[in-house]
Amino acid sequence: MTIADIPGSKSITARALFLAAAAEGTTTLLRPLHSDDTEGFAEGLTALGYRVTRQAAAWTIEGRPEGPAAAEAEVYCRDGATTARFLPTLVAAAARGTYRFDASAQMRRRPVAPLTRALRALGVDVRHDDIEGHHPLTVTAHGVKGGELTLDAGESSQYLTALLMLGPLTAEGLRITVTRLVSEPYVDITTTMMRAFGVEVGRRDTPEGRVYTVPPGGYRAAAYPVEPDASTATYFFAAAALTGREVTVPGLGHGALQGDLRFVEVLERMGATVRTDGDRTTVTGAAAGQLRGLTVNMRDISDTMPTLAAIAPFASGPVRIEDVYNTRVKECDRLEACAQNLRRLGIEVATGRDWIEITPGVPSPAEIATHGDHRMVMSFAVTSLRTPGITFDDPGCVRKTFPGFHAAFAALREELLPA
Repeated sequence: MTIADIPGSKSITARALFLAAAAEGTTTLLRPLHSDDTEGFAEGLTALGYRVTRQAAAWTIEGRPEGPAAAEAEVYCRDGATTARFLPTLVAAAARGTYRFDASAQMRRRPVAPLTRALRALGVDVRHDDIEGHHPLTVTAHGVKGGELTLDAGESSQYLTALLMLGPLTAEGLRITVTRLVSEPYVDITTTMMRAFGVEVGRRDTPEGRVYTVPPGGYRAAAYPVEPDASTATYFFAAAALTGREVTVPGLGHGALQGDLRFVEVLERMGATVRTDGDRTTVTGAAAGQLRGLTVNMRDISDTMPTLAAIAPFASGPVRIEDVYNTRVKECDRLEACAQNLRRLGIEVATGRDWIEITPGVPSPAEIATHGDHRMVMSFAVTSLRTPGITFDDPGCVRKTFPGFHAAFAALREELLPA
């Protein structure tokens, strides 16, 4: 049995940094993710005047419920969508201040309009400095009273997450009616974590949409452990399914927060054996890595779509992945990037607005066009287990979420495919 040591969750680390910065007292994050995205988030907090101490095993954050210590600041969000969406929302509740946020060219292309429209509806002064609905942007803060909002979160659940986390910092709280929502498990992560910091979010379904009610009153600091990243774990679970071997990931068991752990259910439908215990999950591939074709809706776990696309050529029948339009507005157009790279490998692929269908075949080695997207590298690294010779035009882009990925995956390869 191979034990995979997966780094901390990016999604949980980013949310915990927001909540810790907004809380009364000092928060300790245990085993946070060290990566370009989370380091960028922490540096953004520092630029805003928050005190963040980073050590290998734990980070401490001194909360400021009243808002940033700096009355003016410029924050560079790098490639991080959570940084670029969460930090402008955090400073919006400040009693005063002017804060400018910019990001990489890749992040500038990604939309933020639904969030900034919502902030403006709450009375926040948000100005896009170049293209409306995109970074760079400037927030002039003077506090947020609160109130009611209607939000379309069909493009990204991060818009809703940012507003939910803002709610306790407003004077009167928030009532948010959501008309569309993608990646709902990520919102469940948010509300569960808010509870750990002392805030209970109400939720009910109405004819108009799902309504979230967030009370005012602020957050309390906490000691918060960060579980392993379930999205990253999918590459290791897929490797087990593809090689007919067994991989266990400690720290992701019953009660795990992250919905992307449901990817193992997809592997189970394809013929793998899955065992989830209290503190770990184990995937065992079928003999010789045999996989079955399937049709699967991945709306709620769309970050794992590239992982499935990368192993789909080895299935016994077509693999069709549906309801993943939002993958087109990630670090790159992931749906099209997967199709492009599979075709480079000689695999027949069809695509539509929100779906991709992959026909089984024998991949030939080729260079993968990463588009600067960490998930292209990590997904097609799994393909390389049965197609030696695959290379990447930008292997280093894994630093976004897992700087040590190549070393970790090389060690996994040696265990799963001994010479």
